Amino acid sequence: MDHKPDQATATGTATASGTLSGRTSRTTCGRCGSTADGLPLTWACSVENGRRLYFCDTCARKHLRSIEGRLDSAWW
Repeated sequence: MDHKPDQATATGTATASGTLSGRTSRTTCGRCGSTADGLPLTWACSVENGRRLYFCDTCARKHLRSIEGRLDSAWW
């Protein structure tokens, strides 16, 4: 199965892990704005209003109950 990387369009979104046009993709936390190369395994992913958001491990731990309760990040 072929996998095409997503396009990075806004804070909290990312391209698929790997390279895109010879550059390493960057993932941005949708909460605090921290960045990481690729897509770290410790980060949480959430789909809100049709948009895929990623949250760093620090923010994910801090808001774990809200994430498990499926609250939109606007309510955190």
